[in-house]
Amino acid sequence: MTPQELRSLCLEFNGSTEEFPFGPETSVFKVLGKMFALSALDGSPLTVNLKCDPDEAVRFREKYEAVAPGWHMNKRHWNTVTVSGLPAPVLREMIEDSYDLVVAGLPKAERLRLDRP
Repeated sequence: MTPQELRSLCLEFNGSTEEFPFGPETSVFKVLGKMFALSALDGSPLTVNLKCDPDEAVRFREKYEAVAPGWHMNKRHWNTVTVSGLPAPVLREMIEDSYDLVVAGLPKAERLRLDRP
């Protein structure tokens, strides 16, 4: 997956935006102001930090060498993923799960606005 494909995928979700609160080199993808993905899109290798259920985070880390505890993040709830080390469907699933976890923490009215009850 290329950096542009990663950006496009993260922006596919309802209400998602790309912001640069840490400087122009770091893309932060948010849904209604809450972060669900973080990446230096010009990094080599390309990595992305994704929110993850703590039990799932451990399973992903055990199964894939490309998944590590979140760098500069809460290591219980975030993973850093080397994009080239995962099959595209698994990466897509992890991004969607990250988005869904963040949306689940939003107030019900905001979830309904996103068509995610």
